[in-house]
Amino acid sequence: MPEKLKTVIGFDFGSHWIGVAVGQTLTRQASPLGAVKNNDWESIKRLLDAWQPQKLVVGLPLSMAGKDQEMTASAKRFGRQLEGRFGIATSMIDERLTTREAYQIAEQTECKKSKQEIDSLAAALITESWLQNYHED
Repeated sequence: MPEKLKTVIGFDFGSHWIGVAVGQTLTRQASPLGAVKNNDWESIKRLLDAWQPQKLVVGLPLSMAGKDQEMTASAKRFGRQLEGRFGIATSMIDERLTTREAYQIAEQTECKKSKQEIDSLAAALITESWLQNYHED
């Protein structure tokens, strides 16, 4: 019997930084883990080794109309590379407005956040969005 899905790592793909978050299927909540430089596979490997996720989730940047945009192909490629390099099932999920929401959350907490912290918070929102729609078989 396959191992039950428990831990999920989510990514907010960007051209310079990739936000990272960890989530749990039991609570359906996620926490920011920080950001890694794009193409820093060693840092990603260390995170995956530390958290041992059963699933990876990558935010899919789409236009407001739901169409592919400039970053869409790069994010899809990143998702394929994750799955190929680490052998962990990877899903793509619509990430529209997550970065805007992350900035709004930062403003509400009246705490100045770096771009990397915003990216990580966006990754948590992406991960939670996936977790809200997760159903065990």
